[in-house]
Amino acid sequence: MQPKILPEDSAFETQPYKEQVQAFIQLLFAKWKLLLVLAVLGFVGGLVYHWIKPVEYIARTSFVVEESKAGSGNLMSALAGQFGFDLGSLSGTSGVLAGDNVLQLLKSGTLIKQTLLTPYDAKKSLADVYAETQDLKTKWEGKKKVGKWIDFPVGKKMDRLQDSLLKVVVQKIVEKNLSVLKPDRKLGFFELSVISRDEAFSQLFCTRLLKVATDFYVNTKTRRLQSNVQRLQAKADSLASTLNKKTYSAAETDRLLLNANPVYSAPTVSAEISSRDKYVQATIYGEIIKNLEISKTAMIQETPTVQVVDYPDLPLNSTEEGWWVKALSGMMAALVAGGVMVFLTGGEWPKGKH
Repeated sequence: MQPKILPEDSAFETQPYKEQVQAFIQLLFAKWKLLLVLAVLGFVGGLVYHWIKPVEYIARTSFVVEESKAGSGNLMSALAGQFGFDLGSLSGTSGVLAGDNVLQLLKSGTLIKQTLLTPYDAKKSLADVYAETQDLKTKWEGKKKVGKWIDFPVGKKMDRLQDSLLKVVVQKIVEKNLSVLKPDRKLGFFELSVISRDEAFSQLFCTRLLKVATDFYVNTKTRRLQSNVQRLQAKADSLASTLNKKTYSAAETDRLLLNANPVYSAPTVSAEISSRDKYVQATIYGEIIKNLEISKTAMIQETPTVQVVDYPDLPLNSTEEGWWVKALSGMMAALVAGGVMVFLTGGEWPKGKH
């Protein structure tokens, strides 16, 4: 049986494509007036866009979260890491800011709302400044459902309408103005970025949001230990006051015992009881103090540290570019659009073949 011979493909020819390119170039030269008008319009449009587009300022801070972990867990993770296993990712972590939890915590609506209701200056809150720079207050004033100028005062209870509109502000910030990233998955560095039309707002919101989240994290992590320390401290203070009174009472009893009649045993018994009570209270006080110091040490060990590496110092970086960049970009976009239009309306083109 003879093998079947398949027909060979025809050789690739470039001549038809050269003819297409040449025809297209000739057509562009024929339409040079149209392209020139489009280039001028694109140039002017780029300038107009540069003038009307508001400048936005970027505040960026990076930080590291360090928290204590059990020694045995670290040892097992280290041993497993030598063989290419990541036990930490399998078992999870309990820290609020541990792992990737920080990416969601810093986008929490409650923490953002709490940050927005901090003062921008003596008269306005951060929420007021954001709503004004985004023209939200003007839009709300023109709507039938709102129909008035809305403010977000600091330290005052808000009504239902204010709270509802503040939720709109929080949602816009999360979607458009806030970014929380972990640049390197293997490192513990996090990066928080805030972009807005007000330079001071970007800086204040960035630093305060991190402060609010850090306080929330530390309080959540050490709440149980803090309660235990406060309880032991209250007992220690109470016992110290009682022990001081008992010490004075025992000294007075010993003084009276020196002048007591040996025939009567009551003064001796009273001195012995006073001394015994003093000893018992001193023993209890010592144990309370020991447990208090142990609890304080445990709280210090369990208290996490959020170390800020880079601060958003003024002046902040902005999105403003040179006018010529926008103008040239507009001109190039107009020329490309004109070229596409000429290509689509240029009629029949020589067909290439393979």
